[in-house]
Amino acid sequence: MKVVTRRQIRVSGKGSSRQHAFAAALGQVQATLLREGEQVLLRVEPLEVDVVEARERVWTERFLFLFLPREKREYSVTLDITVSMTSLDTSAVTFSRT
Repeated sequence: MKVVTRRQIRVSGKGSSRQHAFAAALGQVQATLLREGEQVLLRVEPLEVDVVEARERVWTERFLFLFLPREKREYSVTLDITVSMTSLDTSAVTFSRT
């Protein structure tokens, strides 16, 4: 009934800082695992995190195309994460009809 499996998933995230980009990517781990399986997750533990791609985009933003130039930054990361997940296999549970 309780199953421990190991999986590797790829997630990506964007943000205005490096921390926001990593947090956005790591926040997608549980949603990705739930979308791909029919199991109830009890615990998800990241074992390994590999950075596949990390980008920084810089551009100059101006008010009315002329005034107050400022530099804007956007960070994006793509991660390969190996997770150990403990789940409850719902297909092994028999339900009785009433």
